[in-house]
Amino acid sequence: MVLIATVKRDFASDNNSGVHAEVLAAIAAANVGHVRAYGDDPFTERAVSKLRQAFGADAEIFFVYGGTGANVLGLKTVTQPYHAVLCAASSHIYRDECGAPERFTGCKLMPVAAPDGKVRIEVLEPFLADLGSEHHSQPHVVSITQSTELGTVYRPEEIRKLADFCHAHGFVLHMDGARLYNAAASLDVALRALTTDAGVDVLSLGGTKNGLLGGEAVVFLNGTPAPNFKMTRKQSTQLISKMRFTAAQFDALFTDELWRRSAAHANAMARRLAAGLSELEAIKIVQAVESNAVFAALPTPCIEPLLEQAYFYDWEEPELEGRKLARLMASFDTTQDDVDSFVAAARKLVG
Repeated sequence: MVLIATVKRDFASDNNSGVHAEVLAAIAAANVGHVRAYGDDPFTERAVSKLRQAFGADAEIFFVYGGTGANVLGLKTVTQPYHAVLCAASSHIYRDECGAPERFTGCKLMPVAAPDGKVRIEVLEPFLADLGSEHHSQPHVVSITQSTELGTVYRPEEIRKLADFCHAHGFVLHMDGARLYNAAASLDVALRALTTDAGVDVLSLGGTKNGLLGGEAVVFLNGTPAPNFKMTRKQSTQLISKMRFTAAQFDALFTDELWRRSAAHANAMARRLAAGLSELEAIKIVQAVESNAVFAALPTPCIEPLLEQAYFYDWEEPELEGRKLARLMASFDTTQDDVDSFVAAARKLVG
């Protein structure tokens, strides 16, 4: 039996989208003949070269299967089990990775308040009191997400301020860049402006959320050492045997700035969605729409009917004044019709 996907698109996650046609073409082009396995191939060499053009000639780049793997291995490389990782309470590593960072690094994740998703120095400073105390996990890594889990975006100067704080105290700045492309497209800057040039040490570079079939990367920046990373990657079951297919996807993503084209479109669809919903008095947009995410407080009776129109996620917040918070994500393949149909359905329900 052959299963055929429906053409219906939803707003649940950019993970739900398909694969960009240019990425599929790159995979097909790589599917010819034999090359050496485990990354010793021309496809991986070319992809690494393109990523170094984007992040700096001294960037160390390693491809892995998934985002959790990238986060875990990036953190593991720069920590000892007695260290602590400071991160937003809403961060993916804290809420959505089933304890993987703590299990595989041995470190303690220490959540901090970040109402708009962005970590600020004032919530990090109290942890300095733990330095040198054998009774406390030692703060050593600050992990931020770009764009954040709440759809907001760090400006380069905000990241640089965090990097300077980290480096002044011997800390490492890690960035979960699952949606880094959306942030760069939103600010109309180069990727390195938000990473290398802003002082980031370790980057988990996404791909799947921006049109890849599958694959992420761990990128060590600004001379951050990655001793024996290849052995750590293998031992952690993240070494891809047929790496040419992952590399070919990144090659396509970094050709003619496909990453920017796709991310900019997703961002534009999110802004269109937010603009349409904000015209309805019963609906409240609760976070700044700076990337491809819209957080909207919807009247509770409208939730189920709207889910039939297009699936989305309840953001696990308590009901507030008869509304529940929903997260609506736009993707590279979201269309204006998808957006306008959803807004029209909402208007009909609350109008």
